[in-house]
Amino acid sequence: MDDSTMTESGTQEKPEALGVERIGQAMSRMRIMIGRRVVGRVALQNVAPDLDISHIDVLDVIKRAERDSEVTVGTIAERMRIDPSRASRVVADMVERGVLRREASQADARRIVVVLTPLGLKLLEEIRAVKLAAIAEIVADWPQADIESFSRLFETFIGGFEALYVQREKKLQDGGSSA
Repeated sequence: MDDSTMTESGTQEKPEALGVERIGQAMSRMRIMIGRRVVGRVALQNVAPDLDISHIDVLDVIKRAERDSEVTVGTIAERMRIDPSRASRVVADMVERGVLRREASQADARRIVVVLTPLGLKLLEEIRAVKLAAIAEIVADWPQADIESFSRLFETFIGGFEALYVQREKKLQDGGSSA
């Protein structure tokens, strides 16, 4: 017996193809929601209404990058894929607003690194709290086993997505194609 299913266009697809299609559609819907930056906007309202939503990206980059090493303006530019002069202007604005500060590198005093201030840390914590509250509300009526399964599968999916992206970026840098 064939496990194919008839699609709206009249073609037959295997169940695994339908699952992949459903994931793709859900990702598109999620991208739209994330694009609206709801979590970031609420956090900014609560903690630092004078900041711009793009400042959150810088905070996120710093928080992730500092796990690996000290963070410079060059690190921010590279990870955000923006021009170093743009990154420098954004960092200068955030320093002026008290969200970031510059200091000498502990590894090489000739280098200047960017660190979060207490206000920057508070803003990151508010973003995390708003995000977790939204997730908790969404899964509030889910069985605990479903929450655990989804969290594990979602983590695996995102890890695979990140690995695929890194692999394709490397191919592009090496001059290969990314089919």
